[in-house]
Amino acid sequence: MRRITSEAELRELVGEPLPQALAKERTRLHELDRQWLAASPFCLIATSGADGSCDVSPKGDPPGFTLVLDDTTIAIPERPGNRRVDGLRNVLANPHVGLVHLVPGRGDTLRINGRAHLVRDAPFFDRMVVRGHRPVLALVVEVEQVFHHCSKAFLRSRLWEEEAWTPDAVPSRAVHARTLERPDEALEDLERYYGPDYAAGLYRAR
Repeated sequence: MRRITSEAELRELVGEPLPQALAKERTRLHELDRQWLAASPFCLIATSGADGSCDVSPKGDPPGFTLVLDDTTIAIPERPGNRRVDGLRNVLANPHVGLVHLVPGRGDTLRINGRAHLVRDAPFFDRMVVRGHRPVLALVVEVEQVFHHCSKAFLRSRLWEEEAWTPDAVPSRAVHARTLERPDEALEDLERYYGPDYAAGLYRAR
């Protein structure tokens, strides 16, 4: 492998960014950003710990789950999960976060970078109730950089083209769990756990 060890070497290979790619950065949400967040049911949150270790966590809920509190502040509810809270622990040590919000079927994405903190209660939590579940905490992000990203990665991967989907190309989640995580449990029990019962318990602590 021939490693790249400097920005000069990197620029020699990929070139300089176009002026419009640099100029599109903003520090406040536009009305179009608000519309995007209102339509987005899914985002990825990147965090980094004090030691530099990184994590990317997916978050999903009905469209509009990311609340816009004002032009420079958004809030994302925390739902029941595996309780690892890797990203949330990172935020306690290092507030810098990066978010990518998706709208199904769209190749472009909304990217938001900023500083985050954890909130255990606030009046806006009442607006985050889904199926009777009121979050016990939320991630509040102070926007420092926001821009829309082009669709090339989605076009290259054919991510939204149903004819390109191959969900059976890899073993089921239950097989992964039994092989890598829960070898003492029967496969049929895990298939049942990750089947319809799993979807029914999305807003219950597990």
